Amino acid sequence: MREPSESPEQSPQQAPKRPGFWSVVQSVLAAAFGVQSEEKRQKDFQHGRPGDYIAIGIVFVILFIVTLVLIVRSVLSSAGQ
Repeated sequence: MREPSESPEQSPQQAPKRPGFWSVVQSVLAAAFGVQSEEKRQKDFQHGRPGDYIAIGIVFVILFIVTLVLIVRSVLSSAGQ
């Protein structure tokens, strides 16, 4: 007999594995460019922790902005010569 507190979704043998770092990075990049599949999005929402996605998303946005600023500065300095 199974104990009442035990459910099939929470058994140790079937515990869902949290997405790894590179999986989270891939999901954030795919979402940023709008190419995330519905299956991957559902998996992220079911097994991932929101804090992981938020932190990597913030880092991505900062890196994206810094890259754009550097490109614009480089182009403007080249045009001024």
